Amino acid sequence: MEEKQFEVKGTFLMGEAWKPYTKMIKAPNEKQAQERTFAVIGSKHNLKRRYIKIDGVTLINGA
Repeated sequence: MEEKQFEVKGTFLMGEAWKPYTKMIKAPNEKQAQERTFAVIGSKHNLKRRYIKIDGVTLINGA
């Protein structure tokens, strides 16, 4: 499957405040981009999925 470039925006809980993020993720589809975002942010900041919110996933043109 061909991997496409997605821009994923949302917030995650850092301490007691929700911090915004924007991630560029390569994935075959939008659902996989969301799953990979949970995996990347969760492992980097040691967070469970309930502390990571995804506001939007956008396919990047030309990728």
